[in-house]
Amino acid sequence: MAKHRHTGILGETLAVEYFFNQGYKILHRNWRHAHWEVDIIAEKEPVLHFIEVKTRRTKRFGQPEDNVNKKKIQNLVSAAEAFLYLFPHWKRIQFDILSITMLHNEPVEYFLIEDVYL
Repeated sequence: MAKHRHTGILGETLAVEYFFNQGYKILHRNWRHAHWEVDIIAEKEPVLHFIEVKTRRTKRFGQPEDNVNKKKIQNLVSAAEAFLYLFPHWKRIQFDILSITMLHNEPVEYFLIEDVYL
């Protein structure tokens, strides 16, 4: 497995733990529809959160959240629309980005950007 893929999987595992500890109920991990994917779908009453997770092991290429571009947000919105079509009872939704930085010999850093929109 490529190192960047391993980093992504580890980051998503850390993200699930992070949100669980913050009182979120994790509903789905890596939810897919057509060619869209949502890393985490979680609930924290009364809001449904669609969460993009970005993880990096170096700051050489900027912060992890710098890699969430307009197209990625549009794909997240499209996936959310598909999810809400299948599960229409949700009244409030929110799009979030969790940035995780794992530098060698340093504590893991979490940076949550809430209620992202275009």
